[in-house]
Amino acid sequence: MAETATQNASIALYHYLCQYIVGSEENVKTIRMMSTARDNLQSNKTWTVITSGSLGEGLMMRGSDLDVMLVSKLIEVCEGTNVYFNANKTYFTLEMEDTQPGFTKLRLVHSNGRKILKYCDEIGSNFYCSNLSFKQVFPFDMFSTLHGTCISDRDGLLDFAYCLHSKLWITPAKQWVTRSNNSWPRYDVKQAIVKHGVLFVAVGVKGSSQEELEWRISFSVGEKLLMYSFTHTQLLCYALLKILLKFVIVLDKDCKELLCSYFMKTILFWICEELPSSIWKPENLMYLVI
Repeated sequence: MAETATQNASIALYHYLCQYIVGSEENVKTIRMMSTARDNLQSNKTWTVITSGSLGEGLMMRGSDLDVMLVSKLIEVCEGTNVYFNANKTYFTLEMEDTQPGFTKLRLVHSNGRKILKYCDEIGSNFYCSNLSFKQVFPFDMFSTLHGTCISDRDGLLDFAYCLHSKLWITPAKQWVTRSNNSWPRYDVKQAIVKHGVLFVAVGVKGSSQEELEWRISFSVGEKLLMYSFTHTQLLCYALLKILLKFVIVLDKDCKELLCSYFMKTILFWICEELPSSIWKPENLMYLVI
């Protein structure tokens, strides 16, 4: 009886979320298609535009801002220097020996001009890309607030994050490709993520002695593709975790700074790897969240 009541409550919650909070599977697909179309129209020869955050994942929830990643097409990052260099592009290579996990410094290895040097700090005989100088490319009269990795507008509704791109998957992340033996994520999803490569966001470790020279390694596009591979039940679980965080957890002053929606997403990714795909059904929604 108790199990049946929980299943019925889960199905009722599923339909409520579909109708009033998240939308149906078709609604989510439409939001994603619109975001992709907008990104393609706004991208140009210099920048690739990628809508990230909840909207990029297909969630239009109350209070969500618009997160946009601007990825330079004129600069590439490579893990080694034994690669083919396009003479018209600038290349940086990774230096992770003295940085915390998840961060790297970017050392200049090739450029077709000296213009890039105004975004670099010279250390010895090498030049390293400064994340602070790189962010200042943006017109600060319109977007005047530095907000972590992003530059925000005055109202805090629009966040831009400057990024650089490596077309190749990097060595520290190779273990992820073979880690999961379960059915999620599917092989084709993994291959699409690896094929895209890795992003580097203009922010360092807060308080680090070389904070302005560090760049955060980002798998935002990969995470977006993982979200796209979710069943609707998995997506609703994520939405419920975001609601729990925003309207319950952050109201406790002792917990307010401990968790963020990114942690919730990462936890859900781990759970999806561990649990069989067959369990992600509407009638299990409350059990899965609790």
